[in-house]
Amino acid sequence: MRRSAREIGEQVSCDARYIGRVESGEIRCPNYAYERVFLHMFPGTSLADMGFAPRESVRGRAARARGAHNVEEAPRLSTARCADLTYGQLPLHTDHPDSPGLIAFPNCPEYDEESDVLRRAFMTGGPAALAAASLGGGAPHAWSADRPAPSAYAGETEAGAVEEAVRHIRLLDDRHGGAGLYHRAAGPLRTAYDLLDAGTRSQAVADRLHAGAGELALSVGWLAHDSGRYADARSHYAEALATARVAADPALEAHAFCNTAFLARDAGRPREAVRAAQAGQQAAKALGSPHLLSLLALREAGGWAGLGDTSGCRQALARAQRLFARGLRDGDPEWMSFFGEAELEGLEAQCWSALGMWDRAADHAQQAVRLQKPHFTRNRALFTAELAGDLAARGEVEEAAAAGARALDFLGPVQSTRISAMLQAAADRLRAFRAEPAVADFLGRQAAATA
Repeated sequence: MRRSAREIGEQVSCDARYIGRVESGEIRCPNYAYERVFLHMFPGTSLADMGFAPRESVRGRAARARGAHNVEEAPRLSTARCADLTYGQLPLHTDHPDSPGLIAFPNCPEYDEESDVLRRAFMTGGPAALAAASLGGGAPHAWSADRPAPSAYAGETEAGAVEEAVRHIRLLDDRHGGAGLYHRAAGPLRTAYDLLDAGTRSQAVADRLHAGAGELALSVGWLAHDSGRYADARSHYAEALATARVAADPALEAHAFCNTAFLARDAGRPREAVRAAQAGQQAAKALGSPHLLSLLALREAGGWAGLGDTSGCRQALARAQRLFARGLRDGDPEWMSFFGEAELEGLEAQCWSALGMWDRAADHAQQAVRLQKPHFTRNRALFTAELAGDLAARGEVEEAAAAGARALDFLGPVQSTRISAMLQAAADRLRAFRAEPAVADFLGRQAAATA
């Protein structure tokens, strides 16, 4: 089971106890991660073929047995309550039907007040659900390909719901990473495009819906990207770009090109990364946001680094730094809230790393870790993992192991295939030094985390 999971980029902590619970019928339907593994192991079969019960017949039963730990048994949240919900209001639970319930992350105490339940509380009862219901789509469980077409016009309430959906998903991603959120975000995205199909009576609402749906496609695409699902991410980014072109929205177009450039770099297509970043800069010229142009220059620098073009990379980095120094503007997009000094340093570190200039890479990665704000937890994990790899590459094995151990501390609440891959690369570099106690400890923990 674990080997099959790794083959498709999933992480499951399957052991003999889990298998026993499956064989005994205690687990009547597996959670989504295990479902994907089972379907990969037995292609051409369905869960019903394997003897599992339909998910809709199982949801909520385990919650009753565990004292209503699952979100289905929680009180229904009103629209206002969903919009106002803060992270301190729910205890920390897993979001799996076959979960033992409460969990905690002792190495990351700030998470003791946060909950994976929040993901489902939003996805099954939040603003996007309001949008579906307001169009006659029924409860969020009705978000499926065969649901009836909406029969009412979309208005300001629905446009606001889509915009709020984008904010919620971005907030959850900042704290948890994309791997645990991607599939749950697909429903709100489908609903957003249903709203566009429903039509509006106001051009202003239509513009908001186009922008909101495009931004939601980019957010869902980023969750796929961060989960290592590059083909899915590429599709979502292309959808957002098409939406931007239809709506003649240069801000959305610049964002779509920015994400496309990042994906192309990670997917090993550096020349496409350069072209997409340059196209994004062209779209962003008139938007009055030096910070957006700075980020796009960094995306271009990443592409040049991937091509091994040190000169092109240096020029793009210098341009990014000059633009960043101009400061914040009213025209800065809302989605760029993550882009500060830490991100600037971290992306530069990745450029030098791609060029094999480990001293510079490690120096900038250390700055990124030092400057990153605490609530951007995924990025704290990302930059710490980057630092571990850079230190390992320049031979500072104990320091690299210590940084790797700190990054592992985040991997309870943070689920990111990209970060896991970076830690795997650091571990591969350190394997020759396993005689060092700190290195041995990191390697052991890293292996257990990926088992």
